[in-house]
Amino acid sequence: MSELPQEVEDDTGSYTSGLPGFLGTIDEWIAKTEAVILAAGVILMAVNTCANVIGRFVFGEGLFFSGEINRILIILITFAGIGYAARHGRHIRMSAIYDALPPKGRKVLMIFIALFTSMVMFFLCYHSYGYIETLYGRGRILPALGLPIWWMYIWVPIGFAITGIQYLLTAIKNLTSKDVYLSTGVIDGYADTESEV
Repeated sequence: MSELPQEVEDDTGSYTSGLPGFLGTIDEWIAKTEAVILAAGVILMAVNTCANVIGRFVFGEGLFFSGEINRILIILITFAGIGYAARHGRHIRMSAIYDALPPKGRKVLMIFIALFTSMVMFFLCYHSYGYIETLYGRGRILPALGLPIWWMYIWVPIGFAITGIQYLLTAIKNLTSKDVYLSTGVIDGYADTESEV
């Protein structure tokens, strides 16, 4: 029988990593940062959108910068969210071949998948950083806010880097544990309960 995931929430609801030592500290720090970014991003987007709607219908004129702020926040939430999804094993998986393998084969394949995905994320991080350098060199600005346009895309390489780190930590967790992990704290498997629709 598989052991329970070591990633648990303590009594205060904060994230506790299933990784030991320094790696666990990095994992927890990234998790807390992601939680703050995602919560703040969603709240700011809701407030900005509501203020724009109220301004448009009550005062007859919306906020001229609302669209640009929402574009920035969508990019922020999207690229912070990919790391969050990786941490909680929530990415879509095509697992027909994987599920047909015995446990040792699944473990080897999961280590390969995590390492390969990590390399892809770091590759995308590198190229998105190059794109930001290009935007920086062009000196374009957002028309309403007057901010350099590269500021809007700074979250892309950060999100790819955090996701790459998360997949690397998943590979390490699989190398050091007897069970197969989808992320540092989510053990591979399916729930035995059925729900009727």
